Amino acid sequence: MIIEKCIEKIKNGENIDYDLAYELATTAHPDELFEAADHIRLYLHGNVFDPCSIINAKSGKCSEDCRFCAQSSHYDVDIETYDVIGSDSALLQGKNNDAHNVRRLSLVTAGRTVSMEDLQEYGKIYRKLGDTTRLQFCASMGMLTPEKARLLKSFGVERYHCNLETCRRFFPSVCSTHTWEEKVETIRIAQEAGLEVCSGGIIGMGENLEHRLELAFELRELGILSIPINVLSPVANTPFENLEPLSLSAVLTSIAVFRFINPHAVVRLAGGRAEMGVDQYRSFTSGANGAIVGNFLTTSGNSLVDDLLNIEKCGFVLRK
Repeated sequence: MIIEKCIEKIKNGENIDYDLAYELATTAHPDELFEAADHIRLYLHGNVFDPCSIINAKSGKCSEDCRFCAQSSHYDVDIETYDVIGSDSALLQGKNNDAHNVRRLSLVTAGRTVSMEDLQEYGKIYRKLGDTTRLQFCASMGMLTPEKARLLKSFGVERYHCNLETCRRFFPSVCSTHTWEEKVETIRIAQEAGLEVCSGGIIGMGENLEHRLELAFELRELGILSIPINVLSPVANTPFENLEPLSLSAVLTSIAVFRFINPHAVVRLAGGRAEMGVDQYRSFTSGANGAIVGNFLTTSGNSLVDDLLNIEKCGFVLRK
C-alpha cells in the first residue's frame, strides 16, 4: 500500500515526506518500486528524454581534496592537465553533439573557481559555439560570485551546475577544503542571477540510504529541477579507491526514490553508468529521464550513437 499512497499524494500535487520515502525504500518490493517510479516519470514528463553533454574545459591541478576525484592535486593520479581547452577542440565536440540532437552542453572546469581572465576565454568558446550550433549552454565552474554569474549569463549560459555531491551530514567525509554550505551559496548566487541550476550527487561513497534520502530532500528544498546522479567509479590512488561498488538494486532504488521525492525534476544518470554495462538502461525504466551522454570528465562514456539508440529503445524521444 505504501507505493499506492505515495503515488496518490504526488498525483494530488503533494510531496512525500522523509518517513514515507524511507518506508518506500525499505519495504516496497524493488521491482514494484522501479515500475512505480517509471509510472510517475511517464505521468509527469511523458516519454521525453533530456540528454546533455559536457566538455572538460579545464583539466587537473585542482586545489580541492574531494576524495572521489582524479583531478585533485592532492592525489597521485595520472591525467591530462590544461587550463583552457582549445576552441577548435571544443567546437568539434559541440558540433558533434548538435548533429546528434544533443542540444545541451556544459563547459566543466576543475578547481575551486575560475579566474576572471579564464572566464573571458570560456566566453569566447561559448560565443563561437552559439554562432555555429543550436546548442543551449550550461557551465560547471566551481564557486561563483555574483559578478561571475552575471558574466556567464551574458555569454548565453542558461543553467549552472554545482553538485552538492552528498548530503550536508555526510559531506565532511567527502571533502575538507570547502563546505556543503559554500556549495549551497553558489547555487543561491546562480539562482539570483537568473540561471537555472543543475545539482545532484554521487552515490557509493560510503554513505548509507539515509544520507541518500537526505540529499534528495535537500535538492528539493533548493528547488532543483535537474538532478544528476553519479555512481562512484573508484579511482586508483584516491581515498575512495577501495570502496565496494553499489549493487544494481541499490543504484536503481536510489534513482526510483529520487523520482518520488523530486517528481517534477529531470533525474539524470551521469558518471559511472558505463561501468553498469547494459544494466544502466534499466535506470530509464526506474524513474530516470535524462543522462549525460558521450564521454565524462576523466572517464570514457558510451558510444554516443549506440547510447542514443539504446535510450530510444526504452521508448523515449529526445528533447528538442
